Amino acid sequence: MAAVLAVPAHADMMIRDGQVVESSGAPFVMRGINHAHLWFPNRTERALKDIAATGANTVRIVLGNGVRWNRTSERTVRQLIARSKAAGLIAVLEVHDTTGYGQTGDGAPKDAATIAQATDYWIGIKDALIGQEDYVILNIANEPSGNDVAESYWVDEHRAAIVRLRAAGLKNVIMVDGPNWGQDGSQTMLRRAREVFEADPLKNTLFSVHMYQVYDRPDVIRGYIDGFRSQGLALVVGEFGPDHEGDPVDEATIFDLTNQHGIGYLGWSWSGNGPKARNLDMTVKFNARHLTPWGERILHGEGGIKATSKPAAIFEQVAETPPARNIFSRWFGVD
Repeated sequence: MAAVLAVPAHADMMIRDGQVVESSGAPFVMRGINHAHLWFPNRTERALKDIAATGANTVRIVLGNGVRWNRTSERTVRQLIARSKAAGLIAVLEVHDTTGYGQTGDGAPKDAATIAQATDYWIGIKDALIGQEDYVILNIANEPSGNDVAESYWVDEHRAAIVRLRAAGLKNVIMVDGPNWGQDGSQTMLRRAREVFEADPLKNTLFSVHMYQVYDRPDVIRGYIDGFRSQGLALVVGEFGPDHEGDPVDEATIFDLTNQHGIGYLGWSWSGNGPKARNLDMTVKFNARHLTPWGERILHGEGGIKATSKPAAIFEQVAETPPARNIFSRWFGVD
């Protein structure tokens, strides 16, 4: 009697039992770096190669949907995906125009986009994303609300967005950022993530917290991570650094606990931050040979990228495929 091989119903990168899992079945723990393509497009080609050379396995790329900043075209998105794949990096793509939506008073963003407008963008460029499920994670909206927004906005708008994205045929892992400028200081995401997760018919949603000054003590970081783990929901630290505009961050505990529990992290950012956030640059003026203290820490420090990052198995599988034509076809979608 011939053996029957079990084939998973959904064979792309997915969320399973509270973690990101590749189509090979191997867990994938993100160890990555953010790159601000939106404002530095001429730096991107070199930056992706340099980020890959650090040993990082993921790059989170800043895009615009045309509401607050320039719209990143579908053609450019295709190029970004192809270049990330060529470098052996999983690409997390995010719309940045939503940052701080609804914030009032000092520091309020002008003309920030809504979650719905970010969703419109993804659906508009869906042809660049469909078929890339093993390589691309779709981060709906960066830091999608400020501190003055009702928590129902974060819950209801993300639920609606996920339903629309799935109806449009997008099967990629979806990443959802927390409210309160991504830091979830209200713990809305911690308390209500399950409602958003259940809206996804594929159950393929990942949650991202940005750990800045809210996370300045071990007990706060541990409580947040344990809160997600106890619910069996997948979490990634989508942004973090050593401080934030002069306020301290307990990055040592972030490194310690993410490594202890197999949770992904994506440091902010390769280069290009303004004067108030200059300490978050990992390189000086995008020069990979000139690392900042933060660059040295995240790349070479204890629990950092060099010591803990493992490449996505999908790139090893492709590298083992003998015919060059098969590799080219799979990566770039052409014969």
